[in-house]
Formats: sequence, structure tokens, C-alpha cells
Amino acid sequence: MSRLRSENIPARGKGLVRVSTGVEGLDDVLGGGLPRSRLYLVEGDPGTGKTTLALQFLLHGREREEPVLYVTLSETKDELRDVADSHGWSLDGVSLYELETAHDPAADDQEYSVFHPAEVELGETMTRILDQVESVNPTRVVFDSLSEMRLLAQGPLRYRREILALKQFFAGRKCTVLLLDDRTAQENDLQLQSISHGVIRLERVNTDYGVTRRRLHVVKMRGVRFRDGYHDYVIDTGGIAVFPRLVASEHPGNHVREKGSGGLARLDELLGGGLERGSSSLILGPAGSGKSTLATQFAWAACNRGERVWWAMFEENRDTFVERSSGMSLNVDSFLEQGLLQLEQVDPGELSPGEFVAHVRRAIELDGIRMVVIDSLNGYLNAMPNEKYLLLQLHELLTYLAQRGVMTILIVAQHGLMGRMDTPLELSYLADTVLLLRYFEAEGEVRQALSVVKKRKGGHERTIRELRFANDGIHIGEPLREFAGVLTGVPRFVGARAKLSRADDGES
Repeated sequence: MSRLRSENIPARGKGLVRVSTGVEGLDDVLGGGLPRSRLYLVEGDPGTGKTTLALQFLLHGREREEPVLYVTLSETKDELRDVADSHGWSLDGVSLYELETAHDPAADDQEYSVFHPAEVELGETMTRILDQVESVNPTRVVFDSLSEMRLLAQGPLRYRREILALKQFFAGRKCTVLLLDDRTAQENDLQLQSISHGVIRLERVNTDYGVTRRRLHVVKMRGVRFRDGYHDYVIDTGGIAVFPRLVASEHPGNHVREKGSGGLARLDELLGGGLERGSSSLILGPAGSGKSTLATQFAWAACNRGERVWWAMFEENRDTFVERSSGMSLNVDSFLEQGLLQLEQVDPGELSPGEFVAHVRRAIELDGIRMVVIDSLNGYLNAMPNEKYLLLQLHELLTYLAQRGVMTILIVAQHGLMGRMDTPLELSYLADTVLLLRYFEAEGEVRQALSVVKKRKGGHERTIRELRFANDGIHIGEPLREFAGVLTGVPRFVGARAKLSRADDGES
């Protein structure tokens, strides 16, 4: 992923010399990396990516021509190389050390040996490990894993003493150490956490459908102000990618307060002149009422002004979007070719919420996007394990986009077709503007109506207008003043004559 950084780095711990973890997102969470020459605990269940993170940490040191050492107590050198090969890495220049079954003086000069923890005394094991450290004199060391040392210690007191001795040994060596623990102990080892300078926990979260979510949490980091909370991450070819939790206050921005036209005169009249920069708009309506098409009209108008638009598609695909737009004379092919319109297909079963936010940030900060469309929030909701987290994260995302001066359009499909409509979440309070679409029946036909029911920034027209979609575009009729009950889907004609749009009406 391209480089994204917080603009307001916390000041605490600024005088410390930092060491990069080799994972950009994790460095951002830590406010610049790990303080150098300290001992850290990386804990997580099997399969959370501890070995991958450790290798990235060492490979980053190798790139800087630092001597690095991987002490493996649980995996063989072939298994480590398999992990590296799966990511396209070479371990050349990384010192790997395994302990042998029985001490053989002839094996002292060999680079690798094999260790079975039940057959070797802990004191002898630690002596040989520290001898190897003195021989390599590394600036970065990884111990994988502490569960083997815990078995050899055969008791918490001796185990703690050995870890303390290990910490004291490295205290004056200007060496940054990662201790990996697979959390196989029956109880949470708080003593080990207290000894360590910092603790990073990796977790797996199983979902009812889709891929397993992974997230990390910095439990503690002495002398450093880090970004607290959970941060999504993925393991892919090339290593771990961490997506720091978005904190909108870290991304201030200034933008010109102006309105952007929707490209239709009557649509702008409804909105009191258009949509403001840095505002969020919610388009509500039942399935098939034209929510995506109306959002396409706003995106098309923005592209016509030379502004870049990023569209997240949770339901339809690219071909369907282009075909639907062309059927309304909203030809977007040239905008797609120029890069003014960027369509991103989102699979909520595969993409974590944190990764989705990272995609939005990348579009804003690297591609200069001026409008974001999320179609729809129903699909976004399916990506979240719990509704309350959606609201919190969405609020932070909308605040960030507002501070960046980005015009945001959110689409929500309501349940039902006529009459009462149910919304999966109460989201109207988050948006600055709410556009409501409704079906209604008149003269034996199913028709659509559009109204603006809320607009924080400036005035707006409070009428209900008929909305019609045709091959030549979107048409917005006169206010339906002679009807009552349009928004309920069961209107009553109360005037002298019906004022409904006709196919030959020229107004749009």
C-alpha cells in the first residue's frame, strides 16, 4: 500500500531514537516505530502472523546493513525459509540459529542446528543462545518462541528469572529484541508483560461469513504515546499490512466553502444551490427508486467540473454501472479513461472495515479525490461485526472527509416499497443533507418522488417533486402541491388537476 501518514504525530517520546518495525502501518500506530535498544513482547495465537512480523522486522534491519539474528526454538530453518518464500523474500544476510539435540563441539562452527526443548537443560540452552548473540553482535534479535522456554523452566519463578536475565544481558548491547509468544500458557502471563518494555498483541476474529479478520492492539509501550485501540491488518504476499485506526483530529485541513452543482437546475433549487464542500449527503429510498442513478448525476457533474470522484461499489459491478449510466445519457467512459472517475468493487466478505478506510484515505491523500460515493451503506454494514462500531467508525470517517473538503454521498436502501419504510440503522443524524426518494401511485402508474428533508448548511426547498428517469437523463417535475400523502406512498389528489410529469416535458 502507498504511504499514508498521520499529520499530527504525538509529541511524547519524540526524543527517543526509533527503530522501524518494517511494517509502515504499525510504525504509524507507534508514532514512528519502536524505541531502540529495548525488549518487546509480540503475543498472539498460532496463525496471527507473529513469524511474518518478526521476519519483516529483521529484513528491514538487513536493508540498512545491520547485523540481525533469528533464534528459533520452535520452527526449523526450512519452515522459516518456506514462510519467506511465500512472501517473495530471501533470508540471505539474516543469521538463523537453532539449537541442537545434544551438544556436539564439532557443531559449534555450523550455522544451523536442531533443538528439542525436552532434551536440553534451560541453563545450557540460554548459555549457547547468548554465546551466539555475542558472536553475531546483532542490532536486532528475534526469539521464537517463549513457549519452549516456559516448558524448559518448569515453573513460573525460574521462567521469570530467565527472562529478567535475558533483559539485563541485552540492556547495554544497543540491541532491539522481539520475544514471540504463542499464548499457549493456561493463564495470561501478566508477569512477562510487566518485564517487557512494550507489548503488541495480534488477534484473529472469526466471522460468520467471509475471511477471518485480524487486528492488533498495542497493550503498552513505555515512554511513548501510541494510537490506542484495535487496528485491522491483513497477511498477504509481501507481508503484513496494518491499517491504523482513523483519528480524524490528526488530519486537519482547510478548504474553500463553496457549493457544487448537481448538474440539473431543479435539483440545485431543491438543495438551495447545490451540495457544499466538506458536507455529507444521505440518499434514502426503497430498492429501485433511483438512488444510485441520482448519485451518478452528482458524480457526473463533478467530473464535468474536472473534479476526481471515487465510487465504492458494494452491490453492482463496473459493467452494470457503466451500462446504467449510459442508459440515462450520463456517459462516464471518458471520465473513467481520464481517471476522473475511479470505481472500486468492494467485497464486504473479503475487505475489513479498517482496510476500507485505508482505501478511502489513499484516494483522498494520494489521488486528489474531491467526491466520495459509498454505494451502499447496507453493504458496508455487512462488513462490520457489530452495528455500534459501524456508527463510530463512520462518524470518524465522515469527520475526516469533511475536514479534507470532500463531498461525500452515502446511499442507503430502505426495507419495503410502499408505505412505511424501515432503515437498517438510524444514520440521518450523521449526514448534513438527507435526500428522500419514494414510490407513489397516481393515475394507474407507479411514480417516484424526491424531496430534501434535511440540510444543515444553508436553506433548501421543502417541496416534494416528481422524479422521472428517461433515456435522455433525469427529469425533475414541478412541486406536487395538489397531492397529499406522497411520502407515505398512498397519495390523495386534493387539487383541481394533477400536475404530473409527461414524457414530452422538456424540463430536467
